[in-house]
Amino acid sequence: MTLSALDALREAFADLRNALDGDDMAQVDAATARVREATAQVRAQGAWRDEPAVREKLNSLMPIIDAARVRTNVLTDNARQRMDLLAAHGADHAPLTYRR
Repeated sequence: MTLSALDALREAFADLRNALDGDDMAQVDAATARVREATAQVRAQGAWRDEPAVREKLNSLMPIIDAARVRTNVLTDNARQRMDLLAAHGADHAPLTYRR
C-alpha cells in the first residue's frame, strides 16, 4: 500500500468534516463520494498489515475517521429530532413534511 493512498484518504475525510460543518448537501454528497473512492483505493492496495509505517499512518487516521462518524451521528440525530418536532405539530403546521 502506498502512503499516497492514505494521504488521499486523510484529505477526503478532512473534506467530509468541512462539508458536514456546512449546510450544502451537494458538498456533503461530493465529499462522501471522495471518501468512498479513497477508501476503495486503500482497500485495493491490500497487505497493509505487513508494513509498520503504513499501519502507523492508518492508526493516526483513526481520530479523524471517528470524528467524522460522530459528527454524522449528531447531524442524523438532529435531523430526526426536527422531523419529530414537525410531525408533532401536525400537517397544518408542517406542510413541507406532509405535502411534497
